[in-house]
Amino acid sequence: MQLIDGKATATAIKAQIADEVKEIVASGGKRPHLAAVLVGHDGGSETYVKNKVIACEQCGFKSTLIRYEADITEDELLSCVDKLNKDDDVDGFIVQLPLPKHIDEQKVIEAIDYRKDVDGFHPVNVGRMAIGLPCFISATPLGILTLLRHYGIETSGKKCVVLGRSNIVGKPMAQLMMQKQYGDATVTVCHSRSKDLKKECSEADIIIAAIGKPNFVTADMVKDGAVIIDVGTTRVPDSTRKSGFRLNGDVKFDEVAAKCSFITPVPGGVGPMTICSLMKNTLSAGKKEFYR
Repeated sequence: MQLIDGKATATAIKAQIADEVKEIVASGGKRPHLAAVLVGHDGGSETYVKNKVIACEQCGFKSTLIRYEADITEDELLSCVDKLNKDDDVDGFIVQLPLPKHIDEQKVIEAIDYRKDVDGFHPVNVGRMAIGLPCFISATPLGILTLLRHYGIETSGKKCVVLGRSNIVGKPMAQLMMQKQYGDATVTVCHSRSKDLKKECSEADIIIAAIGKPNFVTADMVKDGAVIIDVGTTRVPDSTRKSGFRLNGDVKFDEVAAKCSFITPVPGGVGPMTICSLMKNTLSAGKKEFYR
């Protein structure tokens, strides 16, 4: 069994991005600028945005954090999005999800200029991704693809099971793993209504678990030599930790790891690659790689 080290991989990629940014700036080019909009004080979102700001510093990007309280109106947030769309200095920006219940998330996503949508959530980017056109690919699926390539894991012709059908991970991951230029795999998507879930998983060469249920994937669901990518990051109570909780993946790591050829840990697997992918998208936005 080999552990897939997302932290080390992300560090190496961010160093490459930083070198490229130095060259861009030295030759008179513009330093990439990422803005993040954070609404309220959700613990997970606070941590995630803080890590994005740190990653921007490591990559040599300019970063801006815009904070609002949870009682901001939908119109006020849309006005902020409009300003960022029109700001020529901002190459890409994200509105951190989840948003408070009184705000329509989809409306906000669709208000973002797709040319600055470095999260890859806008319908234009989702549609272009689905048919294999250049675009911003959402950060977690892009991070997973990068890890698979970095570790030389063969995906072409393999049977891949994606657990979960969310718009952020499950659906785009399945699309990408299916496409010839990315995964070139035979893909099955399983979810809460799937029958024979254990059978589907036990036949898979690659399992990408993004179902949001701690320890959901157990050893009896995994065949020997399978590749396991654990996207789950659920906070579970842990009195031994200073924070009072720990992050738990969707995979029962201790019993599953022994059967795998490769497996990602939680934390330190997919998580760091998600932020790293956001940096890659921001660099692409700054270079106007996809949209002029």
